[in-house]
Amino acid sequence: MSALPVIVIFDVGKTNKKIFLFDENYKIVFERSARFMETYDEDGDPCENLESLRLSVYDSLREVLKRKEFEIKAINFSTYGASFVYIDEYGKPLAPLYNYLKAYPEAIKADFYKKYGGESAISAATASPVLDSLNSGMQLYRFKKEQPAQYKKLKYALHLPQYLSYLVSGAEYSDLTSIGCHTQLWDFTKNDYHDWVKKEGLDKKLAPIVDGDEVFPSEFPGNQYKVGVGLHDSSAALIPYLINFHEPFALISTGTWCITLNPFNDSPLTPKELEQDCLSFMQYKGKPVKASRIFAGYEHEQQLKRISSHFNQSPGRYRSMKYDAGIIYNLLREMEGRNEPAVPVWSKDSAFAARDLASFSSDKIAYHQFILDIARQQLASTKLVIGDSKVKRIFVDGGFSKNAIYMNLLAMMFPEMEVFAASMAQATAIGTALAIHKCWNTKPMPNDIIELKYYASNNDLAI
Repeated sequence: MSALPVIVIFDVGKTNKKIFLFDENYKIVFERSARFMETYDEDGDPCENLESLRLSVYDSLREVLKRKEFEIKAINFSTYGASFVYIDEYGKPLAPLYNYLKAYPEAIKADFYKKYGGESAISAATASPVLDSLNSGMQLYRFKKEQPAQYKKLKYALHLPQYLSYLVSGAEYSDLTSIGCHTQLWDFTKNDYHDWVKKEGLDKKLAPIVDGDEVFPSEFPGNQYKVGVGLHDSSAALIPYLINFHEPFALISTGTWCITLNPFNDSPLTPKELEQDCLSFMQYKGKPVKASRIFAGYEHEQQLKRISSHFNQSPGRYRSMKYDAGIIYNLLREMEGRNEPAVPVWSKDSAFAARDLASFSSDKIAYHQFILDIARQQLASTKLVIGDSKVKRIFVDGGFSKNAIYMNLLAMMFPEMEVFAASMAQATAIGTALAIHKCWNTKPMPNDIIELKYYASNNDLAI
């Protein structure tokens, strides 16, 4: 029996590190997941164990190469963003893989914005809210200021997907999905690095840019597979939708963050939108994608503990809780009686944190109120990026797409839209594979990998 042609995808999240093998129909034929213990940087702050990650890539590859039932045609990588690996001329890391949540020195930050025109001007040009270490360009600026001796040895700062690709291809490149994602490096108005990057000479420490569908030969002799340049995970997750749907749509990708991506809105970000946590991503073909985000998945975790503890219930009870339109009707009338605004305005947190659980007669009512508050917050966030674009469909993927209460409320709040829960096994990994489809797959692009469940609007209830 001949070996099955496959692509290997490394999908590296903050918590789980996964490897998948997909066949030419994009079915998973092998998968493995691992977690690594974090290590600590020189300041004692937790950070990714870069050496464990590096060894894991090589060990996993060796394992799948031994399996004679598979013929590896290509390899690609997707990882979380805002993370740089600083390598010297021999490819050796010069510093830890700093955590993007690491506190940023106020003195360096103040000096930077004073020197380069202020927070608003930099944010507007780079489509990046001021997020300190989450702006990876600010990490590189800090590295230059705080570690001049190491900076002198620096050949390239590679974003994490490109570093993993480099480990296998030996090719040092940058990719726009990483550079264009809240880094403060890329000037969206000029389609080039921002002037501050060039004035600091950082552009010379960033490897040449290639498209997200670029591939390179393997560095290992005797292996004929192609190696992708790697992608930022949020951009990768959008690819299956861009390939399958051509009418304007918005995607709400739900997880720890609930991010609304609108590939059909390329209007420049306004200062007000930036203040409301809007940003622009870059899709793998180099086109801007307007996005907004709320920390709703994280808040869901926290409030679920509060509700289940107060009512002495198991947190698992809420995973499959059915939608009760009657409860929502009563809650909306009560909110109206308390003069809570009918049209929600954007907020960093939902209204639920300030609600007294003792005011709810059951956990079911409390949970419906919480999801109503989250959905109202989502409505305000999503509307920021839908804007005047001709979006008629909203797809929701990730954890909240399985929440019947959330999905029914979203359909109610967007009566003029078609709202779908989208189900796709490993969207980020599949998107990463699809990006380099033409270099490894003899079959046409698939059009049946996304399962959709339609949620009809209940026009009897107003929001």
